[in-house]
Amino acid sequence: MTEIKFDQALKRLEKIVEDMEGGELPLEDSLKKYEEGIKLARICLEKLDQAEKKIEVLQRSTEGVLNPRPFPRDENPPEEPG
Repeated sequence: MTEIKFDQALKRLEKIVEDMEGGELPLEDSLKKYEEGIKLARICLEKLDQAEKKIEVLQRSTEGVLNPRPFPRDENPPEEPG
């Protein structure tokens, strides 16, 4: 797979999950989508790990000491569809 942005990988992964949950795919197509989904999930995890490392670097003091702080949470999280 060529370089893909996190948002693109996540959208594609969501589409794959939607397709597979529909239950209409032949076994061969389901396996192909599953394999692609695993690759996309790994890409997403890798990109999230890279972002976390960048945040840690930005939080280091001038002495090089990491000052851990909780990640800021959105005060008004979106409502889940129900």
